[in-house]
Amino acid sequence: MSQQPPATTRPTLLRRFVAWLPDTIDKRVRVIAWLSFVFQLVLIGTGGAVRLTASGLGCPTWPRCTADSFVNTPEMGIHGFIEFGNRLLTFVLAFIVIAAFLAVIRMRKTRKDLFWLTLLQGLSIPAQAVLGGITVLTGLNPYVVGLHFVVSIVLVSLTTMLVHRVYRGPRGTRKVMPSWYVAIVHLTSLFVAITVVFGILTTGSGPHAGDNSKEVPAPRNGFDPEFLQHLHSWPAYATLAGTLVLLIGVLTLRERTGARALRTAVSALLAVEVVQIIVGLTQARLGLPEVLVGLHMVLAGLLVAAMTWVVLQQRLPQAAASAVEDSPILSAAR
Repeated sequence: MSQQPPATTRPTLLRRFVAWLPDTIDKRVRVIAWLSFVFQLVLIGTGGAVRLTASGLGCPTWPRCTADSFVNTPEMGIHGFIEFGNRLLTFVLAFIVIAAFLAVIRMRKTRKDLFWLTLLQGLSIPAQAVLGGITVLTGLNPYVVGLHFVVSIVLVSLTTMLVHRVYRGPRGTRKVMPSWYVAIVHLTSLFVAITVVFGILTTGSGPHAGDNSKEVPAPRNGFDPEFLQHLHSWPAYATLAGTLVLLIGVLTLRERTGARALRTAVSALLAVEVVQIIVGLTQARLGLPEVLVGLHMVLAGLLVAAMTWVVLQQRLPQAAASAVEDSPILSAAR
């Protein structure tokens, strides 16, 4: 009769699970990276739906939905369902973020970039939950609501980086384009950031406060919304102008190694900007209908994602840079 190995030598469930985790980039890692990006955009959309349906206080307290229940009750109506549904989505996102962290944990030494990106996303979950609670407890203070959106935008940028690095590998040191081009890229990204900030202030001054209470309406920031709409458009048009310069530049220097991928990223950025401007002008002329305002918010996330993609394309990944280390074109671009 064969003897059973000692219990201490048997593979434990934990060891089997760790051994099952990826130790190189595979389909599982790619899928999870995309899910983390997509659900950040979904969270922006559902957060916008909460605000635009005046359901921000559908659950009037936090972390409970009512003083006696963690879930919404039928008496709370549709606003309670919408707000509680948005809270539940946070748990879905938390599961995805944890999965993303576990997907790269065995690569923490060889792919430190992926490790830190997923760790930062993991830390964002409790931060977003606390900000959401403060938002409710302060009666939808527009500055707290705005900060909540800023964190979501930052996370869209981080998840864009995650997807990019999963496919392209660690960033190298070789520049794709000349220094003047890189400077315009960063200037354009600054205009994108300013556009988003003024968009937040504009929303905080407008009619969509996020609360359906007529007795004690949610506070506004007190700025003139019509003036802010015009102010918001200026950096948006500057972003468009910068992007057109970038597109002309990459078409002119199309023979450079890496220019083709950069051209695709800049074209995507331009497409998002054109749609965003059309939606912005239309919603302003139609009196800010909820559907268009919500679409404008999601497009802001896509705008930041596209701009991040363009920034990330400014340097060749390590593998590509090593393959063309002696290229005279790249040497001139240093």
